[in-house]
Amino acid sequence: MTADLPVLVLSRPTLDAPGLLALGARWRMVEAAADPAIFQTWTWIGCNAAERFPDPLLIEAHDASGLIAIALWNRRRSWLSGDSLWLHESGDPTLDAVFTEHNDPLLAQRAPDGLLTAMLQAALQPRDGQAPRLVLSGVGAATRDAALQAGATVIPGPDRAAPYVKFASIPRNTLYIEHLSRNTRQQLRRSDRAYAVRGALRIERAATVPQALAFFDALMALHNATWTSRGKPGAFATAQVRRFHHCLVRRGAPDEVELLRITAGGVVVGYLYNLVRGGRACAYQSGFDYPDAAPHAKPGLTCHHLAIEMHRARGGLSYDFLGGADRYKRSLANAERTLHWLSVAPPWHPAAMLARLRCLLRRGMLPKTAPD
Repeated sequence: MTADLPVLVLSRPTLDAPGLLALGARWRMVEAAADPAIFQTWTWIGCNAAERFPDPLLIEAHDASGLIAIALWNRRRSWLSGDSLWLHESGDPTLDAVFTEHNDPLLAQRAPDGLLTAMLQAALQPRDGQAPRLVLSGVGAATRDAALQAGATVIPGPDRAAPYVKFASIPRNTLYIEHLSRNTRQQLRRSDRAYAVRGALRIERAATVPQALAFFDALMALHNATWTSRGKPGAFATAQVRRFHHCLVRRGAPDEVELLRITAGGVVVGYLYNLVRGGRACAYQSGFDYPDAAPHAKPGLTCHHLAIEMHRARGGLSYDFLGGADRYKRSLANAERTLHWLSVAPPWHPAAMLARLRCLLRRGMLPKTAPD
């Protein structure tokens, strides 16, 4: 690179206690110059990092004023599918069940155009004789576009709609409910009336780490009861996931990790587990008391509505439902963005060759079965 462009530095950090402390300090430096989503912050990425990144690769970008971009990858090696580098993930499905979204490399706001592409190109360079495939989960349009410009094979995965409430679109001095569809308004008002029989609805935000942990454990119990009744394990089924979330709550509560308890007349309606950064609240998980709900009560609608109005009153920017076009999300949202799951590989990587073969088969350019 020329002297006028950022210098990229690749390293394999040691993620012991001193190494994590040093890396966290550098990461926070970039955060201070960026506008990160919570999933790009050291609060999330540094949580149980030694377990989640057993074979790490760190890419940093420096300009004349200092560090301006950073990304942490984990390498997974396979004799069949070749090397892979996972952006801010481990590549282990059990550990990655925490589900990272808004998962772009962290860039300072002054970072120049083209830096994202340069970082991906640097990650694609061969190491130990092998060029890796890059796995990019839940990234935004900028990283998707950088991948398309990186000069490698882009293997598309699923795109997910991510509905959210943009508070600037709601006129001041009006209630949010007035801007919902007629059907959603009716369902929400009927649900609130059903709960009002018990007493006033109240939303309470955990104010300390111990209270947040208590709220989280209660949320997890309700969440698990709901999903096991449906014959499914739920989001907190493994010890690794539970360990991650207890760590995250201890690291981020009460500011970046928000636990909310919603009650009606003192009786619990449900709990919300939100991740908050820069005025943007991400509705990450929930636990609702469905068995005790009245026939027309909808605890999810009632709880999220109260949380939305709470964040509006606090001067927030948005309430993000994250990936997934669930009906309740689109009923409550007034805007939507797209998150992308994809991978990038050199043309000769097994994943790239397999993707090209599948493309040819779909186009009918190769016989699907051998001739008689």
